[in-house]
Amino acid sequence: MNQVEEAALNAVVEQAAERGAAKALERLGLHDEHAGRDIRDLRDLIDAWRVVRGSALRSIGKIIVMALLGLIALAVYHRWPWGE
Repeated sequence: MNQVEEAALNAVVEQAAERGAAKALERLGLHDEHAGRDIRDLRDLIDAWRVVRGSALRSIGKIIVMALLGLIALAVYHRWPWGE
């Protein structure tokens, strides 16, 4: 294959790749000038979800630990020989 054929083939492949990418973005609704902002908003939303999920899991863990400590304290209180 000579250089002219290779350059023509590369141009055809590049054009096909660009058309395919444009078609894929259009199917996703990311083909207009607002696409960059939409992607940033989605990333911000995902980051916020991760923060909320982590915070919720930590809170649930704290609640479980406090409940266990409360149950232990209650058990000790009921079994303690007060006044004997």
